[in-house]
Amino acid sequence: MQAQTSIAEEQAELIDEFQFFDDWMDRYQYLIDLGRKLPEFPEEWRTDEAKVHGCQSQVWLRAEGDADCLTFQAISDSAIVSGLIALLLRIYSGRSARDIVDTPPDFIAQIGLDSHLSPTRANGLHAMLKTIKQKAAALAA
Repeated sequence: MQAQTSIAEEQAELIDEFQFFDDWMDRYQYLIDLGRKLPEFPEEWRTDEAKVHGCQSQVWLRAEGDADCLTFQAISDSAIVSGLIALLLRIYSGRSARDIVDTPPDFIAQIGLDSHLSPTRANGLHAMLKTIKQKAAALAA
């Protein structure tokens, strides 16, 4: 599934959506709601190879595709982490490996996630992002 908008456009839309909420309780609820909408992640995909290390929660991430279009599927046992996954997939899934590697996650700071997540959740977010970037870099090389 090829993305219709650029990563920069998608990040801008995401930032606008989060600015709609006045406080962080509403933003957390929005994250949880996004996580609930993640597609099914079959049990057989929950392997050690798919596990993201560096997350306090259980996170499994799967990549498919090639350098022209890399898609990701992921799930977590944590509601908020599932929401963070939904954000990352929205920005990076369905993109070329080169676009994924070359585009920094500006939305993290602009939404305020870097200052409002607990240290363990922030570490998990960065571990998921690192995994996505590494999988893309392997294909972009």
